[in-house]
Amino acid sequence: MDDLHNRAGSLDVIELHGNIQRVKCTTSCGKVETWEETSEVPVCPTCGALLRPDVVWFGEQLPREALERAVEEARSYDIFFSIGTSGLVQPAATLAYAAKNRGALIVEVNLEPISLSGKVDFGLYCKAGEILPSLVQIVWLRN
Repeated sequence: MDDLHNRAGSLDVIELHGNIQRVKCTTSCGKVETWEETSEVPVCPTCGALLRPDVVWFGEQLPREALERAVEEARSYDIFFSIGTSGLVQPAATLAYAAKNRGALIVEVNLEPISLSGKVDFGLYCKAGEILPSLVQIVWLRN
């Protein structure tokens, strides 16, 4: 699978929580590279330190640049879809509010209502995998 396929066709993805297909240095040398599966413990080619998955673990902060870009993007939307989330994990949970505060229509797709539900314009409470193909088709037909 290529990178584009993994992103469901999206060309400009903001990776708030990182990317499991990359590794990064555990020191401050900043080396990030594509993960190539091996049976050996991966080490940084720059400084020799251990490499770890390039993802945000619990208790770690989101990458500042990615979060700032996500908030700016959310503020520019006419329609914001919140899909398959508890709406509790901060600061990502605030993206829908950033969009709403700038006048965006909020559509929630979830199995059940969440904390965001009182602020949404449309709540679709079902399996995302069952309704999203129809929503995509409607959007494509309108454009």
